[in-house]
Amino acid sequence: MNPGKWTHLCIDMQRMFAETTPWQVAWIPKVFDQVAEVATRFPDRTIFTRFVPPSSPEEMAGMWRPYYEKWPMMTTSELDPALVDLVPDLKRLVPPARLFDKTTYSPWTSGRLHTALLHQGIGTLVVTGGETDICVLATTLGAVDLGYKVVLLKDALWSTTDQTHDASLQLLGNRFSVQVEVINTEEWLSSL
Repeated sequence: MNPGKWTHLCIDMQRMFAETTPWQVAWIPKVFDQVAEVATRFPDRTIFTRFVPPSSPEEMAGMWRPYYEKWPMMTTSELDPALVDLVPDLKRLVPPARLFDKTTYSPWTSGRLHTALLHQGIGTLVVTGGETDICVLATTLGAVDLGYKVVLLKDALWSTTDQTHDASLQLLGNRFSVQVEVINTEEWLSSL
């Protein structure tokens, strides 16, 4: 891993979180310009993750089954499949940007993303997207465990609530200060 070699990991900027669904997050428009700025400047260095629900709760193991029993309207048999896709302004960047589909909060569970990044010599992940206190948290902790440096662009992250967003950034920035940097997008772009 080369800490100087980085990629932009954009977490779950999908229509099902941006449009009218039970999982809609009001914050997305507030941070969208910063997310788009990074992805548009560096599409060849951007990987968009997509959280892909199963077609039914029975397809999932363990506690994921009751999770989707609570949210059956968000399974792909009931949800418009187009809502799983990226928001249109980001979808147009693929390719050269790449997609990485996941069925859990963390993109690391299958090992595919880590293997791909290792082959490219990536040592630093610049993270945008959401939710700060769920998928971004899982992504960051997994990345730390795997040895990556993580740069969280705090004004390009979204969540459902201010309190858990702020607490997550404080936890990650303070407790993991050697492995995680929390910075504003413009400050990070200016440092390149």
